[in-house]
Amino acid sequence: MRLLFDQNLSHRLVPRIVDVFAGSAHVRDLGMADATDRTIWDYARFNHWAIISKDGDFHQLSLLYGAPPQVVWLRAANASTAELAQLIRDRSADIQTFMAGEGALLVLGP
Repeated sequence: MRLLFDQNLSHRLVPRIVDVFAGSAHVRDLGMADATDRTIWDYARFNHWAIISKDGDFHQLSLLYGAPPQVVWLRAANASTAELAQLIRDRSADIQTFMAGEGALLVLGP
């Protein structure tokens, strides 16, 4: 499964993690720069993506509807793009294990 980066994350994260999560993309790269959270949710569900976001709305959607899609919620409010990339890389094994399972939500923080 691939990671779909939400609008609230920099598109510059994708090239920093693509060697670990091949095929990942940012919503703007898929023509969804202005899409609603629900549109992104439905796209991810039907196309087998896991959503990665700092947006609490996806946390709420995962509690309401469960998986799919799976949601990786980054709880690193003021982290830079470089810090977020490092967090994702440092926790890549946890993310991959989560994505291979049935869980709906993985919360990651510094």
